[in-house]
Amino acid sequence: MTSGDGLERPLSDPYETTEEHLERLLGRALNSFDLPDTTVERLESALAHSTSLHSSHHSAGLHRETFKHAFLLSDGSSLVLWELAHNATRDGATQHELYTEADGVRLAVSRLPRPGGTGASGFPGGDGATGLDAGCPDRDPDTDLDADLEILAALMAVRPPARRIFIPDNSADHARRVLRRAENAGRPGRDTALRLSDAVAHQITQAFGRQCSVEGRDAGFTLYEHAFLLRDGSEVSLWEVEHTATPDGRHMCEVYETERTAREAMELRARVR
Repeated sequence: MTSGDGLERPLSDPYETTEEHLERLLGRALNSFDLPDTTVERLESALAHSTSLHSSHHSAGLHRETFKHAFLLSDGSSLVLWELAHNATRDGATQHELYTEADGVRLAVSRLPRPGGTGASGFPGGDGATGLDAGCPDRDPDTDLDADLEILAALMAVRPPARRIFIPDNSADHARRVLRRAENAGRPGRDTALRLSDAVAHQITQAFGRQCSVEGRDAGFTLYEHAFLLRDGSEVSLWEVEHTATPDGRHMCEVYETERTAREAMELRARVR
């Protein structure tokens, strides 16, 4: 994701697996070879991840941002990587650097050139900084996501090996959005919505997809399972049917509480409108 200032925003893609996220993170960092071998080896067992903007600086000649990437590992422990993205390069292109400690990224920020001068402390404010404090202040605006990671780690410590890889990424809000876009009369009601407000992580998988002819017109059907992990350790799934078997061919979303009812709805749509 790229913004108007030219910096690529390395925030998490909700459809990106932790393995894909880690591969992208290490691939774009110019100094990834400096990471300790033990750190890279531990990251190979990452099950879930969370990315948050930790600090930001924008001025006429310099744009820089610091991101915190938190990973939940298979042994229940967590690991954090700090990413610095900036345009303090000869051609103004965005450069990404990774560090295992906040002090490392602080030092890297202090070495970046300041517009109109040589070198910058970067702490905090001054030289036209906008947004969050420049550098890495001793605060963490991502408390909610960190708390979800801690809850997820605690749940996995007492659960059998998970058959799913859950990602903590504003999961309660994701559940609200899925329910809100449902147009079918039999969609889950208030009780389900209330229960899903306790979601701390989720996983999206495609269970079915097919193109077919409905009354002489092409129509597409896709079935998704939105699986949610709740704070009490239980799991709840929403089954979303996306299709174009509508009178005018427009896209429509329907949500059901079970896979069986979702598939029955698709079969009915495929036969009659």
